[in-house]
Amino acid sequence: MTASLPVIFDCDPGIDDSIALLGAFVAPELDIRAILPVCGNQPLDRTLRNALQICELGGRNDIPVHPGAARPLCRDPIHGLFHGETGLGAARLPEPQKRPEPTGAVEALIDHLGRAVREEGPKITLCCLGPLTNLALALRIAPDIAGGIERVVMMGGAFHAPGNRSLTSEFNMLADPHAAAVVFAAGLPMTVLGLDATHQVILRPEHVARFVGASGRISAAMAGLMASWDRNDPKRYGTRGGPLHDPLVTAFLLRPDLFETRPARIFVETESPLCLGQTVADWYGQSGAPANADIVLKVDAEGVIDLYLGLLTQYEMRGAA
Repeated sequence: MTASLPVIFDCDPGIDDSIALLGAFVAPELDIRAILPVCGNQPLDRTLRNALQICELGGRNDIPVHPGAARPLCRDPIHGLFHGETGLGAARLPEPQKRPEPTGAVEALIDHLGRAVREEGPKITLCCLGPLTNLALALRIAPDIAGGIERVVMMGGAFHAPGNRSLTSEFNMLADPHAAAVVFAAGLPMTVLGLDATHQVILRPEHVARFVGASGRISAAMAGLMASWDRNDPKRYGTRGGPLHDPLVTAFLLRPDLFETRPARIFVETESPLCLGQTVADWYGQSGAPANADIVLKVDAEGVIDLYLGLLTQYEMRGAA
């Protein structure tokens, strides 16, 4: 039997983070070592609580949850616009029975990745669904931990697509552009799922109904999470519905064959008031710098939707995960 892939989720739940986690919870291919909430879609106290509630809902109180950075490296915090007052839409999730770990997310990253370096494996895949503050801080404090990273698979950035929080910038990059610049300069193996990828997977209202209908004991929570998913903006997305952002990270881990990538050098704008957080891809080597990421440019949207329908069905088949 193939060993499960050791992963850490660095996230800012968030509706779409929650769906990414719920999918990962029931995937035997993934060995989730930790969840690291960070300030992003909501302030840290809320993203931390949301992560604990998602673990409770998914029956995964075995996963350690470490509180992360409470603010970006240099800029003032900004928060998400589409996730409701709590970050979880209209969902009413169970009260968490577990408490966060006493160690913080940065310390946890240094510990997990440092052990992977010292013990020569297995390396850990980092699943980054929010601003990159935690990872940037860990790399600055202990740069040798880079040797313990198998790959960073992240949702963030916009290349050919316009921004979703400013004219040029995707939210995660705009929320902490300086952290993103640190991570992209670190020489890590990276796969980047930006808006160019996520806008190809639009969950239309009929897809949402199928997700809710497939999800067994968590169907009421899923309905609440996805109640406002429809952006009702066909001019932007080409149809009714909303893009499946963070869940594409889990999908990539499980089915990389559904994605096509192209290598490029990514730079992050950290100074321009107009273009702060913009990700600029050097597709043709004009900068003279080598590629530092594989950027996802094409997604099999129906394949991803079918994958998630199969994952959510596990909640009906297995009961508590």
